Amino acid sequence: MRIGVAKEIKTDEYRVALTPAGARELVQRGHEVLVETTAGEGSAFPDSEYERAGARIVSVDDVWAESELLLKVKEPIEPEYHRLREGLVLFTYLHIAADEPLTRALVDSGIAAVAYETVETDDHRLPLLAPMSEIAGRLAPQAAAHFLEKPLGGRGVLLGGVPGVAPGNVVVLGGGIVGYNAAIIALGLGAQVTILERSIDRMRHLDEILSGRVSLLMSSTLQVEESIAKADVVIGAVLIPGARAPKLVTREMLREMKHAAVIVDVAIDQGGCIETARPTTHSDPVYEVDGVTHYCVANMPGGVPITSTKALTNATLPYVEAIAEHGLAGAVARDPALARGVNVLGGKITHAAVAEAHGLEFTPLEDALPALQSR
Repeated sequence: MRIGVAKEIKTDEYRVALTPAGARELVQRGHEVLVETTAGEGSAFPDSEYERAGARIVSVDDVWAESELLLKVKEPIEPEYHRLREGLVLFTYLHIAADEPLTRALVDSGIAAVAYETVETDDHRLPLLAPMSEIAGRLAPQAAAHFLEKPLGGRGVLLGGVPGVAPGNVVVLGGGIVGYNAAIIALGLGAQVTILERSIDRMRHLDEILSGRVSLLMSSTLQVEESIAKADVVIGAVLIPGARAPKLVTREMLREMKHAAVIVDVAIDQGGCIETARPTTHSDPVYEVDGVTHYCVANMPGGVPITSTKALTNATLPYVEAIAEHGLAGAVARDPALARGVNVLGGKITHAAVAEAHGLEFTPLEDALPALQSR
């Protein structure tokens, strides 16, 4: 199969979808790898490294036109919509439940769009979202600690405190992979950490693996309201796979928070779990609403691209190899987890949460696949 690697053009996105090591694995399996020129430079992978791995360096036009399977990191943005086409399999983070224009562009193009974030195993793990969730979770307390500094508009609180002075109070909304990793780093900084979670079993697990060092509370509207009022930092870490994030913090709740507290909404690429959240970039990461600093960078792992690109390739490569070896139809037939990643196929939405988010028609994947198999 001819596998393409496109250069990311989204603002402040430095990751690339495949490392040279990953390219070499694919070439050794007999596949042709096309890498758009300078695609890996942001992750410290020059074109020469891909060439040594056996890949071919091509232009942006050629990588989109010649590829059968196209790998990206972030969703296509409006200048790329015209490149979407029938016969192409796109494998990337999509998050289209929060992006109706992109959803319609994918449907209208006839492309097969497979989303990293909805590849889901039978035991409800999200193997391709997990590495970026780990990184985003670990970055969140770092970002919050930075913007808590007074010269940057923050309260002027050191999260770790000092002897004789209480540490900062960090509230994490959600105890999944993002929330757990955020808690690890916040604890490492010396903060007092509270996690709000809805699953009792998950709370028991967190209590065990974090050795009782965090406060674990059942999440409810009242508990969210009470907890964020005491917080110096609130980290939004909720996820419903493939769907828009629920709004846990309302504008009214915001008014009860401490002046110059910091919110980091890691769920922003799924619409955000804070009512006042809107996407920001690494170049312009924060804004203020009602005296509260909001950090809502939609591609947080893009700020550490060397780590992120390697972690992403580690996770995605087995799925890329499966699609390249068997074709998309054959690969999803062999792997139900990959099948759950197919969001759009042949002009039809094949992920129920995406269709529901936009009020569009849902088509089960098994009903859409015959068109793909007949090509």
